[in-house]
Amino acid sequence: MTKGYSSILAARSEVFDRLLYNGMKESYDRQISFPKINSDDYFQLSGLQDFIIKTVFNIFYPVLMEKKRLPTLEQIEQVGNSAQIDNKDKSITNHQEVAKELEPLVKYIDFMRIEGQILADIIEPLEIISVKMVVDVYREKAKLYKSHLNKIRGIYSNCVWDESACGSKLIVEENGKVVYAPDDLSSWQNIKAKMLLENTGIFEWDVIVEKVCQSALVGVCVSENLDYELWAGSQPTGWLLCSNGYCYNSDRGIKYCPPFRDGAKITVHLDMNKRTCSFTVNGTKYPEVSVWNILPSKLCPVASLRYPARFRIEPHQ
Repeated sequence: MTKGYSSILAARSEVFDRLLYNGMKESYDRQISFPKINSDDYFQLSGLQDFIIKTVFNIFYPVLMEKKRLPTLEQIEQVGNSAQIDNKDKSITNHQEVAKELEPLVKYIDFMRIEGQILADIIEPLEIISVKMVVDVYREKAKLYKSHLNKIRGIYSNCVWDESACGSKLIVEENGKVVYAPDDLSSWQNIKAKMLLENTGIFEWDVIVEKVCQSALVGVCVSENLDYELWAGSQPTGWLLCSNGYCYNSDRGIKYCPPFRDGAKITVHLDMNKRTCSFTVNGTKYPEVSVWNILPSKLCPVASLRYPARFRIEPHQ
């Protein structure tokens, strides 16, 4: 029986296209012939692949495309430019069925990375994810938005140097926007800004180094217990970036970035949610200072300078 099956299978392949009889022995007296067939249909998977593709297409295409269509890529980009998309043009009739098919994939989608306007104008009207999930995303985005409001917005008047909190020889001008060291100031003195940075939020501001001096410093300090007549980098209550490219606290320095000179723009990024600090120097963003693990809960912008330094402070745009 086994030999008979193998003979039939072999005979139905063009590879063994011959006359077979009686255990693979040829005979011209009594012969058996079989029609030619393509063995690829049996020994390759192309037919099975086509069958799967056609089956999946026939099942899901009518559901996803029933009389309506999803927005095109061009339409989605228009949403990003505040253009409105006609909801009638992007609605899907059978929401529940589509939602059921997409359910296994939803856990792999990070909806927090989708712009709020796209969520509101496209994703939510499709009704293919639960209302609870949409609300949760909106709630998290609202929390994130609130934590990012404190970028010195709304307190521009406080983004100035504080004449009452500085070294005895430092000079403040332009309504507090500029501080400079006179030519007779050969040692470093410090000055704080009027901003009090506390609780939670992300705070950012710029310091323009119009004139630099040796070991000039820009950073943050505690709101109290700072000696204005002593280089801030040597004090335990100051965390600052130096013009030599090192970050200092308690007279301990760590290499952070290349040195900066006249005209440099320093952006201070203070994350009070994580109690960390980082800097952008001339447009290059550098990572959080690793050795400054947990900063105090109340801080102020601070600078340390001597002649001929001149610093301008302004809100970060």
